[in-house]
Amino acid sequence: MRREAKVTIVVLALLLVAFLLVYVAASGVAIVTAPVQPIDFFHRVHAGDKQIACEYCHRTAKSAALAGMPSVELCMRCHRVVIPHYREIQKLHRYWESGVPIPWQRVNRLPGFVYFNHQAHTVTGKLDCAECHGKTETMDRLVRTAPLTMGWCLDCHRKKRASMDCWACHR
Repeated sequence: MRREAKVTIVVLALLLVAFLLVYVAASGVAIVTAPVQPIDFFHRVHAGDKQIACEYCHRTAKSAALAGMPSVELCMRCHRVVIPHYREIQKLHRYWESGVPIPWQRVNRLPGFVYFNHQAHTVTGKLDCAECHGKTETMDRLVRTAPLTMGWCLDCHRKKRASMDCWACHR
């Protein structure tokens, strides 16, 4: 193959990759990844098998802007005695013994200029957690399932007849 043909193929391949990256970024397609958590937490076991309600761990989802992350103390209510020798639960015990909060990593992150209030969505808007977070009861590791783009949010606001005022979400 001639050198010019090889260069042309490489340039076309790079252009195709660049186009696909721009398309995915502009379309709001969620790239399904999960941040590495300090403790492997299985939503499938807790929310699915054990049928623990979201609000048990995310205590302020219906009463405040932030849903809140479970504290070491909350986890230890069960895990003082439930599978205490399991490797991941031993990590939990180390956080408990050291008095250090678990540094959970956010899965769903919005830009700093977006104001999101869980209470407004769960209580006033009557949204179920799964509408934004997906079927967590089927997930081992929580991944972002909704694109969380402005267009996606506005579609929901239209369907639910929620405020379309820019300042409702942008502050």
